Amino acid sequence: MTVPGFSTGSIEARPGVMDDATLIAHLLLVTAPAGACLAQAQAAMKRHGSLTGLFRAAAAGKCAAEPGEVYELVIAAQELLRRQLNEKLLNGQALTSPAETIDFLRLHLGHRRREVFLCIFLDTRHRVISCDNLFLGSIDGASVYPRVVAEHALRHNAAAVIVAHNHPSGVAEPSLADQAITRRLKDALGLLEIRLLDHFIIGSEEPVSMASRGMI
Repeated sequence: MTVPGFSTGSIEARPGVMDDATLIAHLLLVTAPAGACLAQAQAAMKRHGSLTGLFRAAAAGKCAAEPGEVYELVIAAQELLRRQLNEKLLNGQALTSPAETIDFLRLHLGHRRREVFLCIFLDTRHRVISCDNLFLGSIDGASVYPRVVAEHALRHNAAAVIVAHNHPSGVAEPSLADQAITRRLKDALGLLEIRLLDHFIIGSEEPVSMASRGMI
């Protein structure tokens, strides 16, 4: 019996054309035959509805009772990607690509069930000095204190800052509170001659850059 997307004992190496379930099954090939891998992956996708749902369930540890090792491997793959981007950003390279920033932020924030507010601190050439999770909130908000952000920026001797947070609801549209804290952060950092370059909001769909909307 031939399983679509599989060759003998392995998956054809066509990442750009394989669907999500087949890609996940590719991770499982070291643990089970091809047909069983695909069945496990399809069951996981059906149960959780999307890759985001699967990542969130795995990260939250809510999959321990499920059969197979799909969740552990998904977490491992996600963590490898996060570390690869982290290594790239912290290796003295300038952060000049919005797409790369968004990829990094999605891996850090996209699966979180609680709101997390992080800051990326940059030097004068926009090279990453540090990325710090500064505030942790509930499912619908987090308290952000400009003074704490400013203190960390000074500690890192940062010349510029990018801030970001997630909306666990999935809707990335900036709220009035998001706009207000962005203005406060810009003013507080500006007094220290530190630029606030952008405020990204990460949801389940396309992230929002407040700078690109003229909100900074």
